[in-house]
Amino acid sequence: MRVSGVLRFLALIFALVTTWIFIRSYISLNAKTIRLPRWLSLVTKEIPVVKAKCGLAKPCPKEFFAFKISSGAANVVGPTMCFENQVIMSPVKNNVGRGLNIALVNGTTGMVLTQKCFDMYSGEVKLLVKFLKEIPEGALVLVASYDDPGTRLNDETRKLLSSLGSSYAKQLGFRDSWVFLGAKDLKDKSPFEQFLKNNPNTNKYEGWPELLELEGCVPRKIP
Repeated sequence: MRVSGVLRFLALIFALVTTWIFIRSYISLNAKTIRLPRWLSLVTKEIPVVKAKCGLAKPCPKEFFAFKISSGAANVVGPTMCFENQVIMSPVKNNVGRGLNIALVNGTTGMVLTQKCFDMYSGEVKLLVKFLKEIPEGALVLVASYDDPGTRLNDETRKLLSSLGSSYAKQLGFRDSWVFLGAKDLKDKSPFEQFLKNNPNTNKYEGWPELLELEGCVPRKIP
């Protein structure tokens, strides 16, 4: 009985010592795993995220201007124009209207010269003619339709818009969708233009085609 009791006592001591060694080793290992992320955080550097102007997918090259033009959606949501990260016209700014919304930008400096909207459903077309004839040399012209951009257009206005580089001004009609970027006395047709005809069979909205978006990088005019 005495020998058996001694053996039991020694077994208990052995179990306690083994448990203590295991717990100590676990705590030491756990402390090392906690320190490792702290050490790594000292050498981790934040990578800055470069945001392109006007929400473009990527920045424009040097000597190019970033722009984005959205037409109006039916007669509910007005158009939006952004140039070099500056919102020129939008419903939020409360400076858009039914018809043609037009902004002029200096082609060299990128400075906004003016912005106006012309009612092409019941407005005076002569106001648009006067505006188009007075566009300064070297100015970039941004255009976005809203609701009805074509009912009041005549041959003179279509010719003036075509001289800015438009390929669709001659066929622009009632409730068509149109976004365009051109320039004064452009020799060739502008590559920055989208047009969608009002067609009851294909219209996205009741009575209107879908909203159009035009974005890209336009070269700066070197003086």
